[in-house]
Amino acid sequence: MRIGIVAPVWFPVPPSGYGGIELVVSLLADGLVDAGHDVTLFASGGSSTKATLVTPMQEPPEPAELGNPWYDAFHALTAYQHVEGFDVVHDHAGVMGPVCGAMLGGSPPVVHTLHGPWTAPSRLLYRALSSRVHLVAISNAQAAENTEVHYAATVYNGIDLDAYPYREDKEDYLVYIGRANPDKGPAEAIRIARRVGLPLKMILKRGEPAERYYFEHEVEPLVAHDVELFENVPHATKVELLGRARAMVFPIRWPEPFGLVMVEAMACGTPVVTTNWGAAPELVDHGVTGFRAEGSDELADLLGKVDQIDPAACRARVEEHFSAEAMVRGYEAVYARVVGG
Repeated sequence: MRIGIVAPVWFPVPPSGYGGIELVVSLLADGLVDAGHDVTLFASGGSSTKATLVTPMQEPPEPAELGNPWYDAFHALTAYQHVEGFDVVHDHAGVMGPVCGAMLGGSPPVVHTLHGPWTAPSRLLYRALSSRVHLVAISNAQAAENTEVHYAATVYNGIDLDAYPYREDKEDYLVYIGRANPDKGPAEAIRIARRVGLPLKMILKRGEPAERYYFEHEVEPLVAHDVELFENVPHATKVELLGRARAMVFPIRWPEPFGLVMVEAMACGTPVVTTNWGAAPELVDHGVTGFRAEGSDELADLLGKVDQIDPAACRARVEEHFSAEAMVRGYEAVYARVVGG
């Protein structure tokens, strides 16, 4: 099958640091090539892939331009001007990607993965797009948040298990990975870790203005000797921090569409203690690969039980449901259905 994949414009594929969507796109493109498909990847300059690479922009936009609609539109329009002859196009880009795809009228068919949360404007747009592109949810929870559109399938994001060393022996600290954002709960993670008397190592993204403001006003005042901050760490550092940790604490307070960092932790054999928001119940098997609860007090109490979790069970769950191979098989099935009408 000849497949075109449109990545977001903002980061190279794979990303050198932050960029969960770009990591998923990289694994999918390479996995489809390994499965024998003819794949063309439309991504920013600096990308590396087994697929044929086309770079509408030779360099990704500056971080301060993240979300700029002009770059998004240029990247998407340039990519879609080159899709003639593909059996299917798989779009992971921003707003303009599926809009361009809808204008093709089904020739070739366009699959669009929904990587973000539902908002009032996105509901309006995708209601108009739903009959013209094939929408794929990344969790059943995400799909349930908007029942006004038709979904071709739910396909979980996958990771390359070889890139996540399994570690059975743990050390006495907790780990947190996420944005400096109130919905992601970094300040609450500090309070929870402090309540249970364990140091916390935080890989925190705080590059955007709103993130910096929240960090300076809500997170930084809580930082003391028992909190160690990391930013823009290489992958090897991230997986080392994940693998050695007693548990990941992830007190999210929003409908997380997926939550890749929870899968990354479990792949390293590290249990996850999180809330029941969003896709967390689909990822974390309560009592088997971690624990879920609603309030901070409950999360703190459950952290005292993480020694009951078998690290091998965490790894096994990722192997079965959230591996790159499982993701590729899921999308191959979607492509076959939409190409076959």
